[in-house]
Amino acid sequence: MFLKSTDSIAPPRPGLTLAAVAVVQFMVSLDLSVVNVGLPQIADGLGFSAVNLTWVIHAYALTFGGLLLLGGKAADRYGRRRVLLFGLLLFGLASLLGGFAQTPGQLVAARAAQGIGAAALAPAALALLTATFPGGRERVRAFGIWSAMNAAGGALGVLAGGLLTEYLGWRWVMFLSVPMSAVAYFLAVRVQADVPRKPSGRPDVLGAVLATSGLTTLVFGVVRTERVGWGSITTAVTLGAAVVLLLAFVTVERTTKREPLLRLGLFRYRSVSAANAFNLLVGAAMASSFYFMSLYLQRVLGHGPALSGVMFLPFALGVVVGAFLAVKLGDRFPAQRLMAGGALMTAIGFAWFSLIAADGSFLVNVLGPSIVASIGFGLCLGPVVSTATAEVAPHEAGTASGLLNSTRQIGASLGLAAFGTAALHHSGASSSPEALTSGYALGLRLAALVLLVAVGIVLPRFSRS
Repeated sequence: MFLKSTDSIAPPRPGLTLAAVAVVQFMVSLDLSVVNVGLPQIADGLGFSAVNLTWVIHAYALTFGGLLLLGGKAADRYGRRRVLLFGLLLFGLASLLGGFAQTPGQLVAARAAQGIGAAALAPAALALLTATFPGGRERVRAFGIWSAMNAAGGALGVLAGGLLTEYLGWRWVMFLSVPMSAVAYFLAVRVQADVPRKPSGRPDVLGAVLATSGLTTLVFGVVRTERVGWGSITTAVTLGAAVVLLLAFVTVERTTKREPLLRLGLFRYRSVSAANAFNLLVGAAMASSFYFMSLYLQRVLGHGPALSGVMFLPFALGVVVGAFLAVKLGDRFPAQRLMAGGALMTAIGFAWFSLIAADGSFLVNVLGPSIVASIGFGLCLGPVVSTATAEVAPHEAGTASGLLNSTRQIGASLGLAAFGTAALHHSGASSSPEALTSGYALGLRLAALVLLVAVGIVLPRFSRS
């Protein structure tokens, strides 16, 4: 009843919508990285074993990545603002409960609930932004601000996590999202309510079950590789089951008489298919690079969590600079060219970063590559979202947004698992600074290579521009 009552028609407020979506995206991105540097303190405080500690990260990624398509479809079917408000309530409550957790199981459950809330609010917020700014320079500007908040949240999450953990305690890492959820809710409840499209048929329950199960199983199989390895029977069975479930989902979507969860015709738009493939690879490269950068600063250079967080600031600022450059250049160059240029610049930054040395320093080995890579990342963030939703009908904006968020999350899980495993095997059993540095350098080179593939995906469009 409470959520339904908020759907009364309000006057259009595009600026308020942009502010609400910016806060939402900053919060969601921040929660993907904010707990990383506080994991040792969380383990000590709640008695996590070394094996189970990673589920503080994976529980969020699993529910977030697995439920994004469902969240996007719910936004289209039941109203974007209504689903956004529901997601904010759940996210804020889960964050509060996580801060008060007394056992490992309670914290993991809270993180999973955060992921469910994020899977509802992230595609709903992005669809709301797409509908509010359908085209022109205002759309470019809006997506530039969105992309800056998206990347700044991820980078500043490491800084906030380090400072809060060191000076206030790890519980404040969870409490941090409570006031942000409240601010976002206060803004979102005042934006113009959208009128949900009248459903063309009954909901595709079977498709929803298959898609959610398939994506969740895929993410679960990937994140488990750090424990059981890529070549294990467990991994093969899990990933095989994910493939079967997703193939069954495709079959159902092609033949169902109900309203499909994901209309496969969306992929006939080159902008949708290219943007999502590009997004998958960028997600893989960025998630792994954040991981290697954090480990290099702490395990090789010996910096504490707070100082390591501060050292991420140039990256966060570089992304903001890149995002605003994309706004300035959006009138002169097509979005695909900004995507290709940004990915190429980021690849150069990661290749430079792969020259790290065991006896290196932040100024020599990290600062320069961080600036180059972050500006490139900021250049392509907004254009990829704008491209992925440009040709989509308004009533499918939520679905397209959920799909784009899914590819980014799946890419992040795949990249972190694959490149992290490669780095671990390369460094061998040794934990010496030289061995660790060699492994991290390999992971960064792989990230740069993946970004070059992403450039190749969007470059063919230039000949037809």
